[in-house]
Amino acid sequence: MAGLIAGGSSEQLTFHLPLARQNGVTEAELIETITHMAFYAGWPKAMSALTVAREVFRAA
Repeated sequence: MAGLIAGGSSEQLTFHLPLARQNGVTEAELIETITHMAFYAGWPKAMSALTVAREVFRAA
């Protein structure tokens, strides 16, 4: 996830977020990861990732 966020490939998270959840990563942990990445990759990339994550979590 960190690589996708840093590279600006947020749209790919629609595939990877559900896989992370299937492997035991909680929704809170995923959001924490995205928030943490804001300091490294920049707020715009993190906010784009958060938008995708919200959509994925709503669909679940």
